[in-house]
Amino acid sequence: MIFTVAIDGPAAAGKGTISKAVAAHFDFAHLDTGLLYRAVGAKVNDGMDAVHAAETLDPSDLNRDDLRTSDAAQAASKVAVNPDVRAALVDFQRNFATREGGAVLDGRDIGTVICPDADVKLFVTASAACRADRRYKELAGKGQDVTLEGVLVDVIARDKRDSERAEAPMIVANDATLIDTSDMSIEQAVAAAINAVDRIRTQSAS
Repeated sequence: MIFTVAIDGPAAAGKGTISKAVAAHFDFAHLDTGLLYRAVGAKVNDGMDAVHAAETLDPSDLNRDDLRTSDAAQAASKVAVNPDVRAALVDFQRNFATREGGAVLDGRDIGTVICPDADVKLFVTASAACRADRRYKELAGKGQDVTLEGVLVDVIARDKRDSERAEAPMIVANDATLIDTSDMSIEQAVAAAINAVDRIRTQSAS
């Protein structure tokens, strides 16, 4: 059984947590595609050429301890505008999406570019202020030296890069279900996502 769930949205909207929960609920495989770009960005921060970093990406690169840092996030957003980097990572993502047993992929362009024919498309979002507050608490909780104001500036800058890039910009697919988590608990957001997937799976089976 091949069943693909594409979950897109901006940073800190909750799509990663939602994607993992959806995958666990339906016993699907899960791929955080942002980690691919973070891993490439981290290798670029180490001094490697971006395209070479993407072409030589190894699964072990996704286990680096620094992939959840602010530096890796900013580097990921910068390398993601490079069409050659994106091209190098497309096949990996599409092969994962069509694996037997079902798959959930989350990122910025899954429902529009990577898997335009996905069975279910969700776009998870929240206000910039809400997302900055979440990311600030996450980073500060890890002991990183950040300010809420600085994180908000980073969030807005990253949104601008992701939505205005020429190659595969972050946009809401026409057939995506929009989930705004600004005023939702994580439990409510997960339930909304599971219900959306369940509804379409039921329709497909009937």
